[in-house]
Amino acid sequence: MPDITTEADIKTLVDGFYARALADPLLKPVFVDFAHIDLSHHLPQLYDFWSGILLGTSRYRGFPMRKHFPLPINIDHFGRWLALFHETVDAHFTGPTADTAKRHSLQVGRVFATRLGLLEGE
Repeated sequence: MPDITTEADIKTLVDGFYARALADPLLKPVFVDFAHIDLSHHLPQLYDFWSGILLGTSRYRGFPMRKHFPLPINIDHFGRWLALFHETVDAHFTGPTADTAKRHSLQVGRVFATRLGLLEGE
């Protein structure tokens, strides 16, 4: 399998993750029923976010924490998010950038969970 090296790879990663998340019985209600996520707006932001992390681009502009504060989530949601993200990476990619994607997802999950009061500060 290839590593993550192009914008098309970023799109494959993000789209693949959201296909899994929106089919997941734990995560789907948060995205669909509560957040009423508009994928036509949300996905391009995530392409930019992950492109910045994995490919060094600088298009992402935003404050992701703000939108997550009102969500009805707990630590189980973060565990599932991480599992699905890692499954998606492993289903499509292998290599140093794929490993970076998984490491960074752990950091993002930890920061979000801590700031949302789901984990004690480190």
